[in-house]
Amino acid sequence: MMDLSARLEPVLAGLGYELVMLERAGRGLIRIFIDKPGGITIDDCVAVSNHLTHLFTVENIDYDRLEVSSPGLDRPLVKPQDYARFAGQPVTLKLRVPMDNRRRLSGQLIGLEADVVKVIVDGTEVSVDLRNVDVARLKPMV
Repeated sequence: MMDLSARLEPVLAGLGYELVMLERAGRGLIRIFIDKPGGITIDDCVAVSNHLTHLFTVENIDYDRLEVSSPGLDRPLVKPQDYARFAGQPVTLKLRVPMDNRRRLSGQLIGLEADVVKVIVDGTEVSVDLRNVDVARLKPMV
């Protein structure tokens, strides 16, 4: 079977949505996070869920439950283009290998240059190899 994320990206793009992330969980659960300019409403989730339910039936994609959701205010940065799109926003990075005895960094995202994430942390520019980023998320403003 073809990679499900690769199959869904053009389908969702055709509907006007971006596939942020796809998770397969136990007991046949497929969880899909979508986004679009201006944000996601419950009606968007319902429309995508209905469309994908039909698609999965036609293409014999095995699943028991489908959840479609927005990525939330703490949206994960998954693709390299996410780092450019959200440059200037506050972010939190969880690192695989600590830097200066820190596994978590919070600051303002500058962007991604040649697989290096640049963030301003406490007034200092910090460079982190993208391969060392375990999880990157937008930090909601309070």
